[in-house]
Amino acid sequence: MSTSEIATVLAWHDAVNSNDIDTLVQLSSDDIVLPTPDDDPDQGLDELREWATTAGVTLQPGRLFVHRGIVVVEETVTWASDPGPRDEAIAFRVVDDQVVTVVRHADLGEAFEATGLSEADLYEE
Repeated sequence: MSTSEIATVLAWHDAVNSNDIDTLVQLSSDDIVLPTPDDDPDQGLDELREWATTAGVTLQPGRLFVHRGIVVVEETVTWASDPGPRDEAIAFRVVDDQVVTVVRHADLGEAFEATGLSEADLYEE
């Protein structure tokens, strides 16, 4: 288990929530893959910049699960366009302290199924 992967994902959250695009880009790989509503993922830093400046999202991390570069975060997500908070899980792939892939899941069970992680991978400080 790597605390640097957790630190990277939490810093990524902070950058999204504070709209700190420069830090967000530094924490992301050049070919980052991002989810889209139509299930056709976007890729690259230009897409990340556009998403971060237009999404109007706030991510409140809850429990974190980590194993071999994958971090799954239970999230409370609030969108400016739909201000009611929503619970979901987001899976991050971290390589060399950069987020490579971001995948949204409806819930923790779905994220576990997709990533192979489980409750046994709970990160505890």
